[in-house]
Amino acid sequence: MKSLILVRHGKSSWKESLPDKMRPLKKRAFRDANLVLEELKPKLKVTSKMLVLSSTATRAITTAQLFKQELNVSKSEFKRLDALYTFNHEDVIDIIQQQHSKYDTIMLFGHNPGFTNLINLFGDQPIVNFPTTGLVKLDFPSIEDWGKLTQGRVDYCLFPKNLRNE
Repeated sequence: MKSLILVRHGKSSWKESLPDKMRPLKKRAFRDANLVLEELKPKLKVTSKMLVLSSTATRAITTAQLFKQELNVSKSEFKRLDALYTFNHEDVIDIIQQQHSKYDTIMLFGHNPGFTNLINLFGDQPIVNFPTTGLVKLDFPSIEDWGKLTQGRVDYCLFPKNLRNE
């Protein structure tokens, strides 16, 4: 069985006039990441069979580094990919399908609408909007090779707005 964990980057700031790829996170993104991580840590066992890939956009890589630190992901299993700075789900699928079958779990940090479209294509629960710092875990019980990605099922969704005590 393979599992894919998609994490949309945290809420980014538009305060400064920066190129899209360089936009930093807002303070809220750090709080949201802590909420999601608090729920995720008891559910997820990080092993050497887990690969973490992040877009090179500042907002994505900063979000990914927060998760890397809290989940104790090793340096060798954490990679930045410029190709993940995409908004197209087909590009994301290509990246997933190129990964080695030794990895049982792949965690991706990236962007919408690509992630929402990918979840709706391969998951069994449609999502209208994948929020910032949202996390969706998809399981693929019938595949052993990422190159043969097929229909899966949503195991769980962790969205900050559902985790806040408001």
